[in-house]
Amino acid sequence: MQDPKSGVKSQPQRLVITAIPHAVTGEDIVNWLSERLLVDTEEARSVGSMLAALGYIYPLQQHKRLVIRADASLYRFQTPYFWPTQQWPVEDTDYAIYLAKRNIRKKGILELHEQEQYNHLHKWMNHKWDFIVMQAKEQYRAAKERKKPDRVVFECQERAYWVVHRPPVKSVSTCSLIPLSRNFSRCSLFSVVSLVKYSSTYQSHDPFLSRPLPSNPWHTDDATYWTLNSHNVETPTKQRVERWTFSFAELLSDPRGRDDFRLFLKKEFSGENLAFWESCEDLKWGTAATMKEKAEQIYKTFLARGAPRWINIDGKTMEITIKSLKHPHRYVLDAAQTHIYMLMKKDSYGRYLKSPVFKETQKKAIAPEEHKFT
Repeated sequence: MQDPKSGVKSQPQRLVITAIPHAVTGEDIVNWLSERLLVDTEEARSVGSMLAALGYIYPLQQHKRLVIRADASLYRFQTPYFWPTQQWPVEDTDYAIYLAKRNIRKKGILELHEQEQYNHLHKWMNHKWDFIVMQAKEQYRAAKERKKPDRVVFECQERAYWVVHRPPVKSVSTCSLIPLSRNFSRCSLFSVVSLVKYSSTYQSHDPFLSRPLPSNPWHTDDATYWTLNSHNVETPTKQRVERWTFSFAELLSDPRGRDDFRLFLKKEFSGENLAFWESCEDLKWGTAATMKEKAEQIYKTFLARGAPRWINIDGKTMEITIKSLKHPHRYVLDAAQTHIYMLMKKDSYGRYLKSPVFKETQKKAIAPEEHKFT
C-alpha cells in the first residue's frame, strides 16, 4: 500500500493551517483495497478499518475511533517503529510518560479515561513519579523544537498507538465498529490479536504445544532436557537463544542470556550498566535487614563521585536518587534503574543482536535430536 508507484496515492494535505506530508484520504484507501482485493466498497472499508484498529493506519482527525471512512478524511501509515509486528512489550512506564506529557501539553485537561489512568499510574508508580515527569518534560521540550507538521504527525502517531494498546475502559469493542463479513461480532479484536501474536511467537517454545527436545523428562525419566536448559549451561540450545530475540526483558530474565549480554557489554566497556541493574534487582528482592546497607553500597559503587564503576545518568535523575537515599526502601533506586534499563534496551540491546558475540553464540547453539524410546 505504501509503494510509491502502485500503492495508495499520498501527497501533502492541509490540516487546518498545517500542511501534513504523505497524507492519504479514506476514499483513496477504500478504492485501492477494493481494486486490489476484488471486493465491494463495504468489504474494502472493513479491511481498511481492521488495519486501522490493529495500528497500521492512523487518522489525523477523530482520533477516538480507529476506523476508515470512505470520504476525504485524512490518514497516514503508521511508522514501522509502532507496528504490532515489532512485538515491543507495552510497558506502563512508557504509558505513564505519555500521559504525563499529554497532561503538560493540555495543562491538566485530559480525556476522562486518560485522567483515570493517569491518577492510577501516579498512585501505583509514586516511588518513581518524579523520574516519569522529568522524562515527559524532556520529550515535550524536544517536541517543541520540531517543525509544526512533524510535531502534529508524531502526536497523532503516539495517540493512535496508545488507543490501540490502552483503549478506554468500557469503550465499544472495535469489532462492533467494524462490519466484518465473518462472525467476529462477539470477540474482542485486541484480545484475539494479542493471543494469536503471543501463541505464534511462543508455540515452539511451549512444552504443552510442542514436544520438548530431546524428550519430556516427566514422561521418560530422562533428565537431559533439564541439563541442556540449566541456568548457566555453557552451550545453550537454539530455541533458548531464539527467545532472547523476542524482547529485552526475555533476554534479562534468562541467566544464560544475561551472561552473554554481559560479555558483549564488557567488550563495549559498559558492563557497569548491567551490574548496576542487577544490584538494584538484588536490593528489591533482598531481605529488609540488609536494605539500607545494600543501597549505600550501590551508591558508593555506581553513583558517587569517583565511584569505581560509575554510571552515566542525567542530573535530574541523580537529584531524585540522592534525595530518596535519605530514607532508603526497596525501590529507592528505581528512577536510576529505569533510566539505565531504557538505555540498554534502546541502545545496547539492538547492537547486541547484531554483534559477533551473539552471532557466535547463535552459531554454537545446539539443536538436540528427539530421543526414540521403545
